[in-house]
Amino acid sequence: MHQMTLAEIARGLADKKFSSEELTKNLLARIAQLDPQLNSFITLTEDLALQQAKAADARRANGESGALLGAPIAHKDLFCTQGIRTSCGSKMLDNFKAPYDATVVAKLAAAGAVTLGKTNMDEFAMGSANESSYYGPVKNPWNLEHVPGGSSGGSAAAVAARLLPAATGTDTGGSIRQPAALTNLTGLKPTYGRVSRWGMIAYASSLDQGGPLARTAEDCAILLQGMAGFDPQDSTSIDEPVPDYSASLNGSLQGLRIGVPKEYFGAGLDPRIADLVMASVEALKKLGAVVKEISLPNMQHAIPAYYVIAPAEASSNLSRFDGVRFGHRCENPKDLIDLYKRSRGEGFGPEVQRRIMVGAYALSAGYYDAYYLKAQKIRRLIKNDFMAAFNEVDIILGPTTPNPAWKLGAKNSDPVAAYLEDVYTITANLAGLPGLSMPAGFVDGLPVGVQLLAPYFQEGRLLNVAHQYQQNTDWHTRTPTGF
Repeated sequence: MHQMTLAEIARGLADKKFSSEELTKNLLARIAQLDPQLNSFITLTEDLALQQAKAADARRANGESGALLGAPIAHKDLFCTQGIRTSCGSKMLDNFKAPYDATVVAKLAAAGAVTLGKTNMDEFAMGSANESSYYGPVKNPWNLEHVPGGSSGGSAAAVAARLLPAATGTDTGGSIRQPAALTNLTGLKPTYGRVSRWGMIAYASSLDQGGPLARTAEDCAILLQGMAGFDPQDSTSIDEPVPDYSASLNGSLQGLRIGVPKEYFGAGLDPRIADLVMASVEALKKLGAVVKEISLPNMQHAIPAYYVIAPAEASSNLSRFDGVRFGHRCENPKDLIDLYKRSRGEGFGPEVQRRIMVGAYALSAGYYDAYYLKAQKIRRLIKNDFMAAFNEVDIILGPTTPNPAWKLGAKNSDPVAAYLEDVYTITANLAGLPGLSMPAGFVDGLPVGVQLLAPYFQEGRLLNVAHQYQQNTDWHTRTPTGF
């Protein structure tokens, strides 16, 4: 049962081959058995899951149908879930139970999805390895000595280890696509505003976007269908019709124009990954695509711009965690200032503190123009590069990450080395574009992903290309040993 994709589960439930309750009990037992090796979950919601599964079975018995009706999923632990701990991987929110459901959680529950639990993550989504969590690092099921990527590493590890078929994640600078690449999954960051951010605890508000993590493009299409749509409660949500993503999966790639940026193949890229990227290009050419080299000249400025903008927004967003209203509060404060200082000092881990300090510095009176304003101007130049490129090509293809998964702890003493792992993913967040990572091979037994980028609201095109690629390759079908 655990080897089935979301699409196979939907067909099995529709054909009454098994019930949602049977499937849910099977996966909960599997999580209890295997997750101690991975640490991919922070909270398991067994009672809620069985209740939702029974309700889904009853709805099917009454004639209802739907691809998500009775399908088991999990949520990254920064989506608010009513009455359930929503920790953001932080001591600061270890005792916080959300009083409401995030829009994404509510939409998927209404579609009949069964929530098995909340997955581990980098603290407040700040990290590229899932090592900054208060609850300990997540381990990569392909090699337990290596990281699964971050910040959605818990969701990625759980799906890769076949603990469940799909999960939600969030992507601020690559936090869906990068762990998808490092764990052999398909992960999609939608266009900014396509999926509601209401009830999704903010890291950097102009960059954060929720999306699906699953084994196949077909499964990502199913999950995105349930997540996407306009939300009047979210001022950044876009009122744009949501197409049927599954309906466009089988479209021909004949004549599709693929752009490969020359800037992607610089000194930092592992040459073995470069070879796998070019092999995926050749596979798409056989399906009828036309490939040309393009240029994204301002890509070199993406990392410094991102690591000014994101910490600046984080320092503002995280100012609400002050020990007064909710979250961690220090013992016996002497006065209000002591309460603020010690609550925040005790509640936030080193990576979060580092980014808050960088962000506060960049926004301070003497440095706002020199850093934050300049970074926003670079952001516009990066967006302009993409707009010019999309006049020539339909999608852009390149590596998702410059290296395969690294060993746990290998980059802890050098945060900048970890930041550089996001070099290919952060440009999509700065420009607000949709991006997808799909499995494309292995280096030293560790998975490698290829990234596709498309114009705004062209998620269907990304899913179509990835699905056609997956119909002609078998990388996405490989399972880690022992799982």
